[in-house]
Amino acid sequence: MKEKITDFDPAAYLDSEETIAEYLTAILEENDPDLLLSALSDVARARGVAQIAKDSGLGRESLYKALAPGAKPRFETIMKVMHALGVKLTVHA
Repeated sequence: MKEKITDFDPAAYLDSEETIAEYLTAILEENDPDLLLSALSDVARARGVAQIAKDSGLGRESLYKALAPGAKPRFETIMKVMHALGVKLTVHA
């Protein structure tokens, strides 16, 4: 009997504000821009891409492109997406 392995989808587990905050905080600690874009994409998928696109003022396809690995979105775009997701960056000394 062969075991079937499925792809892990973080979006399936991002079901609360606390989980999303912990996830994004852990990702930010990695200091990897592509990983951050991927994580924001995961959160957007968990919340509903169409709604996040609408709330951020971006088209759905533009949102996908902005959060794709290797993309170089403007900081303004990232801030719009984060605002639509209901999260914000904080700085600690």
